[in-house]
Amino acid sequence: MRYFLIFLSCCIACSSHAQQSMYKQLQTKMIEAANGDTITLPEGVFTMPGSLSLEGKENIVINGAGMGKTILSFKNQVTGAEGIKISNSKHITLSNFTVQDAKGDCIKAQQVNGISFKNITTEWTGKPSSKNGGYALYPVQCQNVLIDGCTAIGASDAGIYVGQSKYIIVRNSKAYHNVAGIEIENSSYADVYDNEAWENTGGILVFDLPDLPVKTGTQARVFNNNIHDNNHPNFAPKGNIVAKVPLGTGMLLLAAQQVEVFNNAITNNRTGGVVIVSYFMTENPITDSLYNPYSHDIYIHDNTLTRKHQRATMQGRIGKLYRFKLKFGKDVPLIMYDGIIDEHNKQSVICLYNNKQQTFANIDAGNNFKNKSRETAAYECKGKSYDPVKLEWQ
Repeated sequence: MRYFLIFLSCCIACSSHAQQSMYKQLQTKMIEAANGDTITLPEGVFTMPGSLSLEGKENIVINGAGMGKTILSFKNQVTGAEGIKISNSKHITLSNFTVQDAKGDCIKAQQVNGISFKNITTEWTGKPSSKNGGYALYPVQCQNVLIDGCTAIGASDAGIYVGQSKYIIVRNSKAYHNVAGIEIENSSYADVYDNEAWENTGGILVFDLPDLPVKTGTQARVFNNNIHDNNHPNFAPKGNIVAKVPLGTGMLLLAAQQVEVFNNAITNNRTGGVVIVSYFMTENPITDSLYNPYSHDIYIHDNTLTRKHQRATMQGRIGKLYRFKLKFGKDVPLIMYDGIIDEHNKQSVICLYNNKQQTFANIDAGNNFKNKSRETAAYECKGKSYDPVKLEWQ
């Protein structure tokens, strides 16, 4: 194993020439690194004019001096779509540094078996804006994903996003001022726990979406999280699926299956604590014949749910729905279900058990909201619990 130390003195690091040199040195080390190498980043703020990429490597560690101590700034980025991209690799660890203001996604990992983000901050430093990149931490089509002790701020889609992947742990992390704080999409075997999501539009999302190579996700456990005050106005670019998420959403399960939600504190989310809906609620057409648009096998238990006595969002189509169709006033249910089921395959949809201060509504969306019901008796049951996720490396 070799160790590369990329070092620039504080006085040299201030010059634009040195910044260009730092970028070239770091990219060269990523290209030339032998399997098993460690690349050590010094303390300082370093401007990156282009994307950094690592491809086709195994057992590489990129380690900084600490979050907020080693800062890679892409604010003046002129080339590349991401800040850092890791692809077609195995057993890669990124730790102890900050990535700021990437033109697109801050850190993207694609087709990596074993990707670990430890104590990484990814952020856009200005106000939340649709011009910010979509994703802060963005592993997609990966296996054995660990996100631990990270912070994501300002993403115009999702701060911490894992898509089309399997064997996933997201823990001890913070997400705020994003459209979606944490999102698990078309992924299987995910544990999301001991995180804090606040001041996002939506706190934690579990989605299955159509027209993707991986058609369905399964077995997500979302537990021991603090999901509170996710009431930020939605700033996603128009056309993005998360642009439809209403402010005030604690947790949104969209066409999700086999999801267990337990031991969470879900507090002061204006429009809904936990919202379970089918893809039909997006009002987008479905052309993917292999896609299942229904949520089913959702088990919500042992959570504590509270909210202020106030109206749900009055913004956009969702605001009109609450105002003119649902008419909840200030008595907004903490758990809301759209009531749309697959008539040809009536699977278990939701089970509610032992939630503190629970209020509930089936809004009967498939029947134009005519038979809304707050009765929980049909849904009071113990659902299926799933085994903890085990990663094949760590």
